[in-house]
Amino acid sequence: QVQLVESGGGLVQPGGSLRLSCAASGSIFSIWAMAWYRQAPGKQRELVAAITSGGSTNYADSVKGRFTISRANAKNTVYLQMNSLKPEDTAVYYCNAQNLITIATMMGRDYWGQGTQVTVSS
Repeated sequence: QVQLVESGGGLVQPGGSLRLSCAASGSIFSIWAMAWYRQAPGKQRELVAAITSGGSTNYADSVKGRFTISRANAKNTVYLQMNSLKPEDTAVYYCNAQNLITIATMMGRDYWGQGTQVTVSS
């Protein structure tokens, strides 16, 4: 059974920083890419940042220069360092594992975490 567990959300003032972590556990053979998405109230879920197993990254324009995604492949863990946070960054942040292959099935599918709330407010 694969689980993605996020941590690190919370309340922060504008201009502050937070670091999100997401650890994938279970009988995992490989994960092609890991990503962070977010969903604000009344809005669609959107991609924030993604990183492949080879280290290639992709960021939403709204977070470029402020957020940094990184990954520890051996730990099946992905991080999101968020700096210079703005009120518009307020959302539930979801971890996503893309084409995760389990040892049991040797077949890939996507998995999602339960989400962690990030609130940027003074």
